[in-house]
Parts: sequence; structure tokens; C-alpha cells
Amino acid sequence: MQWRRGGYTVTDDRAALDTEVVFGFLSESYWAKGILRETCLRSLENSLCFMLLQGDRQVGFCRAVTDRATFAYLADVFVLPEHRGQGLGKWLVACVLAHPELQGLRRWMLATSDAHGLYSSQGFNPVRDPAVFMEIVRPYKP
Repeated sequence: MQWRRGGYTVTDDRAALDTEVVFGFLSESYWAKGILRETCLRSLENSLCFMLLQGDRQVGFCRAVTDRATFAYLADVFVLPEHRGQGLGKWLVACVLAHPELQGLRRWMLATSDAHGLYSSQGFNPVRDPAVFMEIVRPYKP
């Protein structure tokens, strides 16, 4: 799939994936700081990835961890700093939500510390009943 807007493209074509850009950003992000390259690459291999491109250059990314039938977890959403402020993050998430293989899912989940406005504009809400959700958290050791 491909979506175009101005000089930007969102695609799920793996040939457009620049693993160096993704690993470089994620390894310094607040949510994945210290992630090992091998772990990052394995996560990409096992997800439906979306690349935000300006020409041939990858300037953003996100991935859906999904069974493509009932559930998806939106992860690792980013736009490089020099491309922010243009609504590209919202557009990237909108493209993911519009992907044909992700229609009719019963539940979407994500976690964020700082982008609630971006996600709420796309229909995400705080968990209604947090008591039904559980987690195991094992932070990366930088």
C-alpha cells in the first residue's frame, strides 16, 4: 500500500525500510533506549511496518504488531525532528488505521507518555477499565 501527500509517501513496502534510521531513532528514544540491534531487527521482521518517506529518504516510521484479524498494537511511531510540525505523525497513524489488512479489528492498543493528542485525534481513548489489563515490563538496560 502507498499513500502520498505533498512530497511525502507512506508505504508498507519493506524495500523502503531503512533499518539504520529506525534503529538509530529507537535506540535513543524514551521507550526503547538501549534496545539491541538484533532485538530491533527481530521486531521489524515480525511486524507490519510503515515507512514515512520524503523522496527515497525515510523520515518516519511505525509498526503494527498484529494477528490481522482481531488485535493490533501500534508501536514505535516517530517522525524525525526536522519533519515535525506538519501533521505527518497524524497522517502516518491514519494510514496505518486505513490499511486494508487491519480493517475490522476488535481492539487496537498503544502506549505513550507524550503524544495523547496525536492518538486521541485518531480515535484512541484511555483504557476504560484498566483493571482488566495486566503487563510484564522488562526495560532495556542501556
